[in-house]
Amino acid sequence: MNIKPLADRVLIVPAPAEEKVGGIIIPDTAKEKPLRGKVVAVGNGTKDEEMVLKADDMVLYGKYAGTELELDGEKYLIMRQSDVLAVLG
Repeated sequence: MNIKPLADRVLIVPAPAEEKVGGIIIPDTAKEKPLRGKVVAVGNGTKDEEMVLKADDMVLYGKYAGTELELDGEKYLIMRQSDVLAVLG
């Protein structure tokens, strides 16, 4: 299934959470929510806000940003472009 975000929204695949820290395996319940991910789809923007993000951008976003959704076993976040804090170069 293909998802096309509307207006100023972007679809992001979160980066996987760290599995180990210094040789200690972290259980799922204690893992930090990832704060970076890869943009997989973008909307067209709005008349007031131009879409500056593009597919394949690696981005940083706020800890509680976006809405989680699951499609075909893959987890995604959909959020407004303004919820993205930075593009990683």
